Amino acid sequence: MSSWAPTKYKTKNWSAYNEALKRRGSLSIWFDPEMVWTPPPSGKRGRQPQFSDAAIQTCLTIKVLFGLPIRQTTGFVESLLKLVGLDWAVPDFSTLCRRQKVLNVRLPYREGTGPLNLLIDSTSIKAPSRQL
Repeated sequence: MSSWAPTKYKTKNWSAYNEALKRRGSLSIWFDPEMVWTPPPSGKRGRQPQFSDAAIQTCLTIKVLFGLPIRQTTGFVESLLKLVGLDWAVPDFSTLCRRQKVLNVRLPYREGTGPLNLLIDSTSIKAPSRQL
């Protein structure tokens, strides 16, 4: 009785294989400095919202993409904004928790190949399939 064994492959092009493995972990996040992070006054009575829907959508998308809890998401977004040199306030965990009940996180479809590029601008979050 013979047992079936999977075919073993020998990697001969180690440099190309290494580059392909490195590209799998590549991530680029692009923030548009013109993005409306804080909304304009609504004209209604009472306290005005401190963060726009786009800001909350950005945080929640990062939360879903990386599978982070809400508190870690705020720390992650804070460090991203610091890295790109934007002096924007970050929503705290209670604001994200409260606003996620009314906002839907829209994740664009992405193929599993190539690096992940996130473009965050005033309209929405995009994950283009082509290179930026």
